[in-house]
Amino acid sequence: MSGKLAGTSPTEATELGARLDGLAEATEAATGRLDDRLVGQAGGIVDRAGARMRLSADHTVVAIAGATGSGKSSTFNALTGLELSAVGVRRPTTSWATACVWGSEGAGELLEWLGIPDRHQTTRDSMLDTRREGNELDGVVLLDLPDHDSTEVSHHLEVDRLVVLSDLVIWVLDPQKYADAAIHDRYLEPLRSHDDVMLVVLNHIDEVPEERRESMLADLRRLLDDDGLHRVPVIPVSARLGWGVPELKAEIAARVADKKMTRARLEADISSAAAAMGEASGQGSPRSLPAARIDALDGAIADAAGVPTVVDAVRRATAMRGARDTGWPPISWLSGRQSDPLKRLDLDLGPVAKQLAGSSAASVPEVSSVQRSVVDAEARRLADEAGDGLGAPWQESVRRASVARLDELEGRLGAGLSGAELGAHRVPGWFGLVRVVQWLLLLGAVAGLVWTIVAAASSGGLGGAAHMAGVPLPVVVLVGCLVVGILLAVAARVLVTRTANARAAAADQSLRAVVSDVSRDLVVTPVEAELAAYTKVQEGLSKALAP
Repeated sequence: MSGKLAGTSPTEATELGARLDGLAEATEAATGRLDDRLVGQAGGIVDRAGARMRLSADHTVVAIAGATGSGKSSTFNALTGLELSAVGVRRPTTSWATACVWGSEGAGELLEWLGIPDRHQTTRDSMLDTRREGNELDGVVLLDLPDHDSTEVSHHLEVDRLVVLSDLVIWVLDPQKYADAAIHDRYLEPLRSHDDVMLVVLNHIDEVPEERRESMLADLRRLLDDDGLHRVPVIPVSARLGWGVPELKAEIAARVADKKMTRARLEADISSAAAAMGEASGQGSPRSLPAARIDALDGAIADAAGVPTVVDAVRRATAMRGARDTGWPPISWLSGRQSDPLKRLDLDLGPVAKQLAGSSAASVPEVSSVQRSVVDAEARRLADEAGDGLGAPWQESVRRASVARLDELEGRLGAGLSGAELGAHRVPGWFGLVRVVQWLLLLGAVAGLVWTIVAAASSGGLGGAAHMAGVPLPVVVLVGCLVVGILLAVAARVLVTRTANARAAAADQSLRAVVSDVSRDLVVTPVEAELAAYTKVQEGLSKALAP
């Protein structure tokens, strides 16, 4: 803040500025989350307090408010020693307040901020007055407000506006209407947190029989205590006869002398707004999202997106391709006639997979209504656990954030999962090597079979053929190639299974990473934003309420 209030030490000014900054931070974070009226009132206090701190620090704004017939304007005239405000039937039907200023230097901007027209301003030090007066009210801007019970709506609005802008408010009551609920319910009780910056005057005390005055003052004291205004003094006055006017002027002078009324009013405003926001916000400790609950949400979304189905398809497709490439060719030819699981899912897994699957389109299993309801339920569970212990508005805010973007779920999953790198299109090099060896063994077996037939049909028969360990060599070639091919196929099957499992695990990790990104973007991040806003509000309110 650029201004510095008079009577305020640098430390006090810094503390007040920090409290105001805290309320501003809380107000900003609470916008759209707590009640709009409540947040709007706090924001208005931030703006008003900031503006007041930049204006004259040498003037104290004292407003005199009261109902019709209370003698408010008579009290104003008695304090100024001038007939500035019309009274009784002569009071103008205007919605403007009247101002009297003691010490005009530096008050111009303050009066402009208060919205007092020039024609309703009087500078006390400019009057040609020969009476000898003290200077106890130097620095006072005294306002005579319109009647708060006037039938004119503009009068109500002017009173409401200036009451919140004044540093000290004097409520003038009269013996007939001092218990009127209109002023107690509308003004006094709502300002119970501002008892340090208010005075109550019971005017027309001369019209009350002397024996009843003490009981009437006691009854008014009781009503004020019921309003929570225990520290507001009550001063009996007769503005017409001048009774109590010196005491009232002395009380105002004492309040103004130390130049702390403005700071006291700002502090009361800040505390009141912060307390109201704190009550609405709740006092629960800031929370973070449990990892287990996020994992449960990711699992529900993964199931809804068909991740287990895709992973199983990758496993079976890899195993099928491995069996076809590394198995005994006559048998692997039969396995090659089976439908590719990835083709049935219509997944885009790369150039090789496109050729094998016969499709270039990418898609994932559609999210059914049942699966969507499961995801919604998990998102709400996450929100309920995150909002546990927070105030009702924040629980609703967290709950709303958790499901606000779930309509985007299917589209985001389709785009994300289709672009995921599953690795199924990469055929291991050893598949091809084994395939070549298998075909060579098959050719060797065929050659051994032909050789065996030819040798058997010759004149010498198989006995005339070369032998190895007593077995005709053609038979050795035939049987050896068959046995080696079968054993190689069995060994390859074990390795193919391991490869399929590894590919499935990699695909699962890749797909769930996409799911986690979608989950974080659509649910987790919005919920965390609400929790961060709650933390910011609590921290701001803590600063605003700091002693």
